[in-house]
Amino acid sequence: MEEDKQNPEHRSNKVRRRQAAGSSSDSSDVERQRASEELQNHQRAHTGEKLHRCDQCGKTFKRRYHLNNHQSVHTGEKPYKCDLCGKSFARAGTLKIHYGIHTGAKPYSCDQCGAAFLHRNHFFAHQRVHTGEKPFSCDQCGKVFATQGSLRVHERIHTGEKRHSCVECGMAFIRRNALTRHQRVHSGEKPYWCDLCGKTFARGNALEVHRRTHTGEKPYWCDECGKTFTTSSELRMHRRVHTREKQHSCD
Repeated sequence: MEEDKQNPEHRSNKVRRRQAAGSSSDSSDVERQRASEELQNHQRAHTGEKLHRCDQCGKTFKRRYHLNNHQSVHTGEKPYKCDLCGKSFARAGTLKIHYGIHTGAKPYSCDQCGAAFLHRNHFFAHQRVHTGEKPFSCDQCGKVFATQGSLRVHERIHTGEKRHSCVECGMAFIRRNALTRHQRVHSGEKPYWCDLCGKTFARGNALEVHRRTHTGEKPYWCDECGKTFTTSSELRMHRRVHTREKQHSCD
């Protein structure tokens, strides 16, 4: 005992040993707590329980870090910046995916047809082309879709919502691609051209119809008389001939 009082170094070693033992115990407690939290998070995958709630919009999440990521929607914070083009992102994962635009990397490849994708969700949606799976159903009319985005666009037919407006004339459209086609009326742009005669068109389907003037293809045929036509509108007009004949025969 007397030696302990006289030897500060010996006392210091004993203190360090006690601290190390306490630190080890604390570390074990932290690991046990982390394991318990991970188990609870996993169990919510089965129960569907979402404990973490956004106080801005009320949306709920199973994991706290999902809530933290979501909150950037309200704050507008985008701390992750691309050092190649300067574009900023709210999430590190989104920035990582964005880099693929610059590098050309497409890590998700379809083993059925070889098509490659930058985004995993685009890859999963593509696979439904092969499986025929359409898991998203409209609760208004029952029509089914391969992607949730296609379902959302379709639902606007029932609601009448037209999000995409022309800045030139104010005309509104349900689909963005319909607005893009419409804007060519104002710009005069005709990006589709015939490689046989050089004529240009504002729409791809107009080019497809035009090409039949070169090939002679007439894919539309009348089931009354067998006559064939280049376009569906020509067939519809022709059918009126038979409708009038039937009306006159009844008279």
